[in-house]
Amino acid sequence: MNAYESRPWLNSYSPELSPTIDPVEFDSIGSLIESICRKYADRPAFSNLGTVLSFRQINALSDRFAAFLVGELGLAKGDRIVLQMPNLLQYPVAAFGALKAGLVVVNANPLYTAHEMRKVFVDSGAVAIVVLENFADKLHTIIAETQIKHVVLTDVGDLLPPAKRVVTNFVVKHVQKMVPKHGLTGTVGFREALAKGVRHASVALPEVTRDDTALLQYTGGTTGGTKAAVVTHLNLMSNQAQMLAPMRLRLDEGVETVIAALPMYHIFCLTVNCLAFFNFGAHNVLITNPRDTAGLTKTIAKTKPSVLILVSTLAASLLDRADFRSLEFSGVKLTVAGGMALRGSTATAWKDATGNDVVEGYGLTEASPVVSVNPTWMAPRVGTIGLPLPSTDIEIRDDEGNVVPLGDAGELCVRGPQVMSGYWNQPDATADVLKDGWLLTGDVASMSDDGYITIVDRKKDLIVVSGFNVYPSEVEEVAMAHPKVKDAGVIGVPDEHSGEAVVLFVVKADDSLTEDELRAYLKGELAGYKRPKRILFRDDLPKSNVGKVLRRELRELLE
Repeated sequence: MNAYESRPWLNSYSPELSPTIDPVEFDSIGSLIESICRKYADRPAFSNLGTVLSFRQINALSDRFAAFLVGELGLAKGDRIVLQMPNLLQYPVAAFGALKAGLVVVNANPLYTAHEMRKVFVDSGAVAIVVLENFADKLHTIIAETQIKHVVLTDVGDLLPPAKRVVTNFVVKHVQKMVPKHGLTGTVGFREALAKGVRHASVALPEVTRDDTALLQYTGGTTGGTKAAVVTHLNLMSNQAQMLAPMRLRLDEGVETVIAALPMYHIFCLTVNCLAFFNFGAHNVLITNPRDTAGLTKTIAKTKPSVLILVSTLAASLLDRADFRSLEFSGVKLTVAGGMALRGSTATAWKDATGNDVVEGYGLTEASPVVSVNPTWMAPRVGTIGLPLPSTDIEIRDDEGNVVPLGDAGELCVRGPQVMSGYWNQPDATADVLKDGWLLTGDVASMSDDGYITIVDRKKDLIVVSGFNVYPSEVEEVAMAHPKVKDAGVIGVPDEHSGEAVVLFVVKADDSLTEDELRAYLKGELAGYKRPKRILFRDDLPKSNVGKVLRRELRELLE
């Protein structure tokens, strides 16, 4: 028996935390939603732009949308529907309605270019889309190349009260001029769709089972290249239960208010906020534009949340604001950083400013997405991604697939009910990452004797300098610890002498920082082979929608 089969992390579990979750009770996300909405009925479920919808209202509206999809559009179980919008009240209504109707949700980043949209829409074979009209002009340029037959357009204020709706939509369209003209015809408005759904209230919805596909969630995958993870209803319901198990040790069911600052089209916020905290009876405050940290700070001050779901970069941006640091944080029970690695310097600054620890976890799209999380019942171990969730097995393997001793680095491999069924229409890519029930994540990690996991780096981002491994995240972390460095990104480039060389991109926090000063600092912190051959100063770094530095785009800057 290898060391991981003894599950050393269980020795670090709270006595109140079961090592396994109970069997999933519901047949589908739709049946789970129905039950949760009956249980919490008139409690606030989601709010956005100052408007609150109760669990009862969310259930009724999503029922109407499901009836519209089946009764009016004639969509069938298994048809794919794209959702392309930021965090608005329309998102949970559309997503829940689609899942109740047996459709497969395809999430699309609103910031996609037309080229990126075409790639996802064609690959998924989507036949319908719900899109914020702000982005309809891009859809118009590529829709003829897709299978999309039904377009539902929504405006920002569609689910706000009448007067506020009119004003909001007028301002967005005519004052801020954020809705470009488009030539789409035959579209249906979101509110019109809900009205038509009422007329089809008696339509029979298809039977949906736990093994049916709920999401095609597009990702770079564990090996790069765009592909869609096939995520089932069971995957999502299992991961909700796995996450909520440790959360229950710190939070109270049916009373929490949660800031949802990550976009719900990203699987982290979708699973954690839109599904798990919804399941927990929490009030999710949807943040449409988290880059507006002034507006976010005002929302936090007004809603007085007990839980904050952030990414490391957003936490750092908030900490830069004096009005945020002056807020009262005594009511905050939990701050969770997801979507990217938590900077150690940010964790320390957050604790100093708010009195709260930041709990970091780890996940990937292929695991629906959460795999591990730091304990909620005690102080987190900063620098680690915590302990595996209940009903999750972990092994760390070398390049030959052998399990390495505890403490050694290797590829992080995951087994559990949250692991996807495969990649959409890509059997070879699926076979590369799913082996005998194990998901090979492509991440390099190690596990301590008491079960805490530390991510060393992505395998594909590994830099080999004269035969020595250099992990970009380590160099970035060291550079970020310099008080005059605001942000950092590291890539490897070919080098005729050492095979590869390290290139460091830096955003200054203080304009007085010079390359010589930074090099002198790094010399004292990093072994020679880890030090950057080139240092390039930038005004900002390219990042994904959840704040990850896009290393592929850093490489393009050098081309």
